[in-house]
Amino acid sequence: MRFVRAAAVAAAAVLLCSGCEGLDEDGSSTGPGPAASDGRVVSPLKNPDGTKPGLAPVATDADKAAARKLIDELSTKGRGPKTGYDRDKFGYAWMDTADGVPLARNGCDTRNDLIRRDGQYLRFRAGSDCVVISMTLHDPYTGTIIEWRKQKAAEVQIDHVVPLSYSWQMGSSRWPLSKRKQLANDVLNLIPVEGRANSAKGDSGPASWLPPNKQVRCAYAVRFAQVALKYEMPVTAADKQMMQRQCGD
Repeated sequence: MRFVRAAAVAAAAVLLCSGCEGLDEDGSSTGPGPAASDGRVVSPLKNPDGTKPGLAPVATDADKAAARKLIDELSTKGRGPKTGYDRDKFGYAWMDTADGVPLARNGCDTRNDLIRRDGQYLRFRAGSDCVVISMTLHDPYTGTIIEWRKQKAAEVQIDHVVPLSYSWQMGSSRWPLSKRKQLANDVLNLIPVEGRANSAKGDSGPASWLPPNKQVRCAYAVRFAQVALKYEMPVTAADKQMMQRQCGD
């Protein structure tokens, strides 16, 4: 086992790996403490495919103008019924075989791909370059640092920025299964975050839930818009208005 310093994490996310069965190792050894600040996180405006780590704030006037222009492209419609929704209709969780998205078929499941992308000071299961058993995460949603260990796995959850249930109500119920699998495993739509924040979000759109960390709310709106536009999915009028407001002057 080895620790991967911050400079190596982004590169590690694209390496081939093996041994991606369930996490069952003792992760009690912690290794180095967290860095004073992340420094690796990337603005969603500079990360259109989601392969780079984190969710850096959209801060400059020029970037906020670009964010508003992107959000303006969204189409709107009313939220449909949730009838018939089931997580299994998006494929089994964290599959490595959802074609058409970054990091698919690299020998490592989607959850571990995301942990390797965003985590620091990674510790792997013995004999694996895939299965992470401990890490340090700078959570963009709360602005806190989480020292994560597998024994308390739920402390970090992988958020679907555009929730799958939300997408179902906005039209994915009529998509082919292959497209739903892409949405569920597309790194553009996935961010490791504090478990409690993710649970509080549920299947909310931006009009009813935003990250507690106000500094990343425009970035969150941009990422939500990027996903919706990529999958040609409308949002509600209330969600679009809230997203525009987060990136206002």
